[in-house]
Amino acid sequence: MNPIRRRGLMLVLSSPSGAGKTTIARKLLASDPQLAMSVSSTTRPPRPGEVPGVDYNFVTIERFREMVAAGEMLEHAQVFDNYYGTPAAPVREALASGRDVLFDIDWQGTQQLRQTARSDLASIFILPPAVEELERRLRGRAQDSEDVVKKRMAKAGDEMSHWPEYDYIVVNHTLDTSVASVQAILAAERLRRERQVGLPDFVNGLRSRT
Repeated sequence: MNPIRRRGLMLVLSSPSGAGKTTIARKLLASDPQLAMSVSSTTRPPRPGEVPGVDYNFVTIERFREMVAAGEMLEHAQVFDNYYGTPAAPVREALASGRDVLFDIDWQGTQQLRQTARSDLASIFILPPAVEELERRLRGRAQDSEDVVKKRMAKAGDEMSHWPEYDYIVVNHTLDTSVASVQAILAAERLRRERQVGLPDFVNGLRSRT
């Protein structure tokens, strides 16, 4: 039997830096072939190990501003001294074809998505189990300077204040438990009646055989 036709959804993961959203996102992508990562554009330089076009599209400030002015971004925001944004075209194409798109974005971007695409959105905020653990994880990444770590810790309180704006909250005590929680949320969101656009035809077919 053919599966019921479904419109894709946008699954947003947000958290203060170091709370674990990027690691959770990678685990989800590795285990779920129906899920694709939204590749954001950013003006910041690549970090060690990041691949252009896979982790981010790295662009100049001038090019980023051109994309915003042309309406090519679903959302965009300034984080510290850099700009981040989501190109609209590939996301819209994926949703229309029934594929789900995972977003690793902050609260500013989530607010913009909520305004423009609320019916396609499911949002999750990842909290750390403790502030001390958040700082330990940031320092353990060894990717940022001491000054950047201090900035991220100072900003974490403001970022966490936006938790009520999200549909779901996951406290990242352990990675495996958090991944399982997000997988359960994704499974439930895929079954929402309004996303199963082929459901009327399926039910009418059932009724015609009774």
